[in-house]
Amino acid sequence: MAIQKGLPAPDFILNDENGKPHSLSDYKGKAVVLYFYPKDDTAGCTTEACEFRDDFSVYKQADVTILGVSPDDEKSHKKFKQKYELPFTILADVGHKVCDLYGVWGEKSMYGKKYFGVKRTTFLIDADGNILDIFENVKPKGHSAQVLASLN
Repeated sequence: MAIQKGLPAPDFILNDENGKPHSLSDYKGKAVVLYFYPKDDTAGCTTEACEFRDDFSVYKQADVTILGVSPDDEKSHKKFKQKYELPFTILADVGHKVCDLYGVWGEKSMYGKKYFGVKRTTFLIDADGNILDIFENVKPKGHSAQVLASLN
């Protein structure tokens, strides 16, 4: 089943950077920004994460939870989070099962070389657990502002 606006967001359980399991259903009653990114501590992913960090107080005021997801492991996430002082949870999807579930794992191309990885995508999920908005082919710079504008 393809993920679409208005439909329930698929539930999952993934560990955070400290090995603590998180389920999407744990956040029922709160809006969630669920953003998928390719790799910790790379230029685009750092830009995106730092923009969410810089706007964190605005999300918090709006009672919105931010969850980052990538195929990196917990140890990598912990270093990334500490290095950039990220105030939100980062989830480790090492086997890319949740990326597959959300349809964000697929063929990519860089410098003419094809490979599989995460297609940078963000899902805005409402307090009832339904998909409110989907941002595909995300450009990291300015993305947090784009998500905030969608909240209004």
